[in-house]
Amino acid sequence: MLIELRLENYAVIDNLAVEFGAGLNLLTGETGAGKSILIDALALLLGEKASTEVIRAGAERAVVSAVFEVEDGNDKVVRRLLGNNGIDSDEALILRREIANGGKGRVFVNNQPATVSVLRQLAPYLATIHAQNESLLSFDAAARLALLDTFAGSDTEAVEAAFSRWKEIKTRIGVLERDEQDRLRLLDLWTFQKREIEQAKLQAGEDERLEAEKRVLANAEKIYGAAMSAFDLLYDDSTSTSASLRAAQKHIEELARYEPKFQEAVAALESAQITVEDVGVSLRDYAGGIEASPEHLAEIEDRLAAMDRLKRKYGSTLEEVIKYGEEVSRKVAEMENKDEVLLELNGKLAEAAQQYLQAARTVSKKRHEAASKLEKSVEAAINELAMKVNFRIEVGGADDDGNWSASGFDAVLYMISTNPGEPLRRLEQIASGGEMSRVMLTLKTSVEAGYGALGTSKNGKGRTRRVQRTMVFDEIDTGIGGRAAEAVGKKLKALSRANQVLCVTHLPQIATFADHHYTIEKKENTGRTRTVVRRITGEERTEEVARMLSGAKLTEMSRKHAEQMLKANA
Repeated sequence: MLIELRLENYAVIDNLAVEFGAGLNLLTGETGAGKSILIDALALLLGEKASTEVIRAGAERAVVSAVFEVEDGNDKVVRRLLGNNGIDSDEALILRREIANGGKGRVFVNNQPATVSVLRQLAPYLATIHAQNESLLSFDAAARLALLDTFAGSDTEAVEAAFSRWKEIKTRIGVLERDEQDRLRLLDLWTFQKREIEQAKLQAGEDERLEAEKRVLANAEKIYGAAMSAFDLLYDDSTSTSASLRAAQKHIEELARYEPKFQEAVAALESAQITVEDVGVSLRDYAGGIEASPEHLAEIEDRLAAMDRLKRKYGSTLEEVIKYGEEVSRKVAEMENKDEVLLELNGKLAEAAQQYLQAARTVSKKRHEAASKLEKSVEAAINELAMKVNFRIEVGGADDDGNWSASGFDAVLYMISTNPGEPLRRLEQIASGGEMSRVMLTLKTSVEAGYGALGTSKNGKGRTRRVQRTMVFDEIDTGIGGRAAEAVGKKLKALSRANQVLCVTHLPQIATFADHHYTIEKKENTGRTRTVVRRITGEERTEEVARMLSGAKLTEMSRKHAEQMLKANA
């Protein structure tokens, strides 16, 4: 869920922070006030391409940042993505992107440097934007399949695991079945690598141990001097700490003969003296074991240099080099026993293929069942939004191995005819952005309404856990009004019960359904235009809805109409 969006020197905004809430967040305002600026800024944090044109005139850079609260269904995935990119996790997810005048930008995730690629990896688990010019971009083959799987409550983990195993075995077979020349060339390379790593006789953690030993040998004189000086001060010198403690102890023992309360002090000093003497003896023994040996130091440096050469070739750490050596040893053994290994691998491949087909066919059956249910629900819902359509979901794809993937062998197409008598075409080919946005809204609400209806979950409750995220709809009310607009408002409200929804709208019928209503205004200050976003409630909200009904000139009738609409849709 999007908690806060902050913009600095972005377009006509100098400094702006907007806090959003759960449920339906609606943004309204005059045409040209900059409502879509917030949506565009959010898109940058989801990995969209940046342009220096968004930098406010006179500023050196624009900054966009957001705070997300990651829901339970996504937190493990997000934490794993962050860990894979070397970024620490926190309770909240903080994204920040800077666009500089020179064209170079910076990205931060949880206040740690990151890349635009990381933002794109995180985006599917945070928010989706459906705008007239952006809905098609996010509705690719994978998104179409995922939408149907969400409705069906399909668990594709078994398919992914089976595909991964099958592909790994097939790759190993492919390497072994290379032509003889390639096979011998690879065998020579792997044999050399295996021998080079084996001859080094590496041990895990050896480089760290040798680095520590090297530091001691390289600074032997300093270390010896420091240890012995400390020994003298603590134990050996006539004015040492130990001697001073002994003298003090005698005086306090004499004092304790007359004042018993000092007995505890005598015991404390005795304990301190023992500790000091133990430390002194340890320092003396340590110093006695230090030997300045240039020969041994040279040996260690040579050994570390050899390890560094292996790290440059086979892995960034010693453990990775050792692991690579084990892997290449396996490859050499397989290559040298090609016929036997191929026979074994082909048997495993057939077994893995059978397991994959079993898992993929189970998911495919569920998709076909879900498609027939979803298409009926979507068609009925779309026709409530000032559209007269035929809608079909086609699930196809052969189950031969050339068509296999981690998500199964199915391909899903969403087909629609927006006018009576017109042939069905792919949803992505709809010309009208407004129609596309409304269809996407209907799809999303229909999926949420029947989420997991056909599926079973591990917890035995008949459906998988609902995953929440932020959904953004921009300009989805183009070309509609009246009952259709009210129907869109109801669908947005229904969708917001399971997801946080942000929507830019021009229609009062939609605005009245808001859980949180924000107005966006342009103001002039010291000769500069700036955009202001305010959350409105009560009388202010009534005034804004009345403005949307009647325009700039408010009337008593429009105010009363606004009040009635707000009460009806509260």
